[in-house]
Amino acid sequence: QVQLVESGGGLVQPGESLRLSCEASPFTVNNYAIGWFRQAPGKEREGIACISGRDISSYYVDSVKGRFTISREPAKNTVYLQMNSLKPEDTAVYFCAARNLESFLRRLCSPASEAFNSWGPGTQVTVSS
Repeated sequence: QVQLVESGGGLVQPGESLRLSCEASPFTVNNYAIGWFRQAPGKEREGIACISGRDISSYYVDSVKGRFTISREPAKNTVYLQMNSLKPEDTAVYFCAARNLESFLRRLCSPASEAFNSWGPGTQVTVSS
């Protein structure tokens, strides 16, 4: 049973930073594309960043480019999302997800939530003054 658990969310003021963590078990996170998504109240789930298996490439939605950075720490089987210069519009529940597939597709990023089939429960990020 694949498990993903997010942590690191909280309440911050505009301009501040947070680092979200996504800890995976029991699979080896380095071999899979891991995506970060967010969902604000009344809005659809949005893919914001992804790192492909073996760190070949990464993807960011335009609204977070230059502010967010996705990275992986294989020794801890964890993927991070460093979020800087946070804005009120970044307020949402943040989820990490994996493409739990047998084929090579498991290593490829996709901005579509439908491409991912293993999800964490989410962590709340609130940006407010």
